[in-house]
Amino acid sequence: MARVSQSPSASPTTASGAYAERLRLPWWLWLAGLATAALVAAEVWMGGIGVRAWLPFAVLLPAAIGALVWLGRIRVAVSDGELRVDDARLPVRFVADAIPLDADGRREVLGVGADPLAFVVQRPWISGAVQVVLDDPADPTPFWVVSSRRPVELAEAILAARQATN
Repeated sequence: MARVSQSPSASPTTASGAYAERLRLPWWLWLAGLATAALVAAEVWMGGIGVRAWLPFAVLLPAAIGALVWLGRIRVAVSDGELRVDDARLPVRFVADAIPLDADGRREVLGVGADPLAFVVQRPWISGAVQVVLDDPADPTPFWVVSSRRPVELAEAILAARQATN
């Protein structure tokens, strides 16, 4: 299974079976991250003068913004006969089934008895996910688990793309 660069598409589901979603952070995590960075910068500052007055803010706030952007960078897409998750690509001809999971189902699949060979892209701030069961004898990966805000739509798009390639 080759892993190559991700398509820039971020459009919503279309009638042709294509699907795209970006796993962005919710607003409250942005607020918490920036507030934490500002608090740490204020602690370092503590009334100092000179460089110590502005350097913590000039370094920590942009670093926090960069980290928050990086955390929300993952894209999930189904197009051109492939499931794309960040830079990983899976041809849908190797998909046996796609199962939408709610929070409890995701917890069960990724819990204590989880398969260590599974490919997992999980974001804790997104409750839904899709388990993509594979049918590829050359690949030791039994399934993929991918976070999604719209797991039913993602599972339908994967299965529709698989039907279109058959």
